[in-house]
Amino acid sequence: MNARLRELLLEHDELAQLDPARRRLGLRNLVTATEPTEDLGALVLALADDVDGYGPVSRLMRDENVTDVLINGPFEVWIERSGTLELTQVRFEGHEPLRAWVERSLSRAGARADATRPVADARLPDGSRMHVVLPPLAPHGPLISIRRFPRARFDLGALTDAGMLDADAAAFLSQCVRERTSIAISGSTASGKTTLLNALLGLIDPSERVVLIEEVPELHPACHHFVSLVARAENVEGRGAFGLDALLRAALRMRPDRIVVGEVRGAEALAALGALSTGHEGSMVTVHASSASDALERMVTLALQAADGPSEASLRRQFHKAFGAVVHLERTPLGRRAGEILHLA
Repeated sequence: MNARLRELLLEHDELAQLDPARRRLGLRNLVTATEPTEDLGALVLALADDVDGYGPVSRLMRDENVTDVLINGPFEVWIERSGTLELTQVRFEGHEPLRAWVERSLSRAGARADATRPVADARLPDGSRMHVVLPPLAPHGPLISIRRFPRARFDLGALTDAGMLDADAAAFLSQCVRERTSIAISGSTASGKTTLLNALLGLIDPSERVVLIEEVPELHPACHHFVSLVARAENVEGRGAFGLDALLRAALRMRPDRIVVGEVRGAEALAALGALSTGHEGSMVTVHASSASDALERMVTLALQAADGPSEASLRRQFHKAFGAVVHLERTPLGRRAGEILHLA
């Protein structure tokens, strides 16, 4: 969007009081009156994207096949689409417009980043997760990573058709959910852990109460009865933090039939092993790991780091008592996901 249109928009601050649909009509009338052009639709869309959308990357954010938008400074924007990274033609006008865009995007989400706090995380209005690193930590310009989540829920049939699981693996996992076997889902970033977890949650009996525990709300389960607990980071004064381990302890008092931890990455590993090895069958967690067997090692390591009391041997026994199966997802060179299952029963 050129500077003249931006200045014109600032002169008509009454547009800010309108809802998005009426604002777009007002923008159209404004452009028609001041910028005679054959490309009216494109100009109005650019203005609307700047006000209500995601600026230059709005078109990318509207593409349902885009799972990640990666901004490496103002002149290099990548996307991941259908499992493959692509360099786009999208550009920002310069470093200052990009910084302004970052500030505006974070403020809409109730977050901020500046020289004193150059790293920030935020949840955007459409549910996407935004991570920002500013200079001087990023010397060549702000680095922004936006993880998008599909609006449509995928069941196991759809995931089997997509090649994530074969029919036997899907049948086994369905049986695990029906028989209340606790499941750990492992894999690297963007390997499909959340997608698979959502699909499995959709198989839970409507009579069961599920408590979801997440650092950032990403799960959109199809199960009938669920409640969500979301961690809270510390404030600018270093207070008010409420981590996943504390939420897990709170969940135990909420009459859960199943407990689901969106991602185990810290002290909550010890609380999860303790809770799941003494009840709450049919619970599920995800964890970053390089293989199904490595998921066990990582959970044990995280639990050991959380406290000095339990021995490694006792934590391994707790893991085998807590989980009946580990599902590992990995990305192939073509971007597709492949499942490996370790049956612990």
